[in-house]
Amino acid sequence: MQKQQSYKHDVGKLYLVPTPIGNLEDMTVRCVKILGEADLIASEDTRNTQKLLNHFDITTPQKSLHEHNYKERVPQLVALLQSGQVIAQCSDAGMPSISDPGHELVKACIAEGIDVIALPGPTAGLTALIASGLSPQPNLFYGFLPRKKKDQVAELTKLATQQSTMIFYESPYRIGNTVAVIGEVFGERHAVICRELTKIHEEYLRGTLSELSDYLAAHTLKGECCLLVEGAGEPEQVHYEGSYVEQVELLIAEGVSSKEAIKEVAKRNQVKKQVVYNLYHAIESDS
Repeated sequence: MQKQQSYKHDVGKLYLVPTPIGNLEDMTVRCVKILGEADLIASEDTRNTQKLLNHFDITTPQKSLHEHNYKERVPQLVALLQSGQVIAQCSDAGMPSISDPGHELVKACIAEGIDVIALPGPTAGLTALIASGLSPQPNLFYGFLPRKKKDQVAELTKLATQQSTMIFYESPYRIGNTVAVIGEVFGERHAVICRELTKIHEEYLRGTLSELSDYLAAHTLKGECCLLVEGAGEPEQVHYEGSYVEQVELLIAEGVSSKEAIKEVAKRNQVKKQVVYNLYHAIESDS
């Protein structure tokens, strides 16, 4: 077990700074303060982050940190932190590390005993969830599905029995195909598409997967999309007639071995196999 307390060491600190997902007014006072006081900002896209910095009159220098350069950049940033510098890390929008770069830097800092301090702020998935009308908890954040259909089907098949509300991110160019594939794998479910979250053209599209698929076949969406899909219902409870012994005997009469019959009856009734075994063989349980 590793125990680490933020603000403990004299070395530098890594701040994880969430940025607005649309509306710049969602930037917190603390986030603006940290970006302004940091020695360096590690940004997913320095050009995009510069627009945010200009808006708040922040002059802190930047270095890029993204999926194409993190292997070389992370050691450089860790060295700066070890020298005592304070670094603020942010992605283009929302929380760092959530479908965005940052996780590798966090792991490297933890391994080196460098404080990692997360600031609260905007995140698209939960923001869309609480206004979706779908059950807010439990929920499962997935993010972006694979692009190829066969890979999507493989992932969705694993999620088909998930009873939590599922949160996906998707490009407006692929949302139609993605909704159609989810419908093929999941069957009919209620779902919600939220686009342009927190912006002036924010929109929620609510309906069944088939209704949304039909709509998307005739309409083109703009802006990044958050797709929420209701979880699977409770597994249907099947009632089996007769006692455990009678169920075992019925299966044996159908040609199933006594060993397999006992195993199946225990499984279908959600009891330990030993219970059914003892009853069938008239052996009293130790308990």
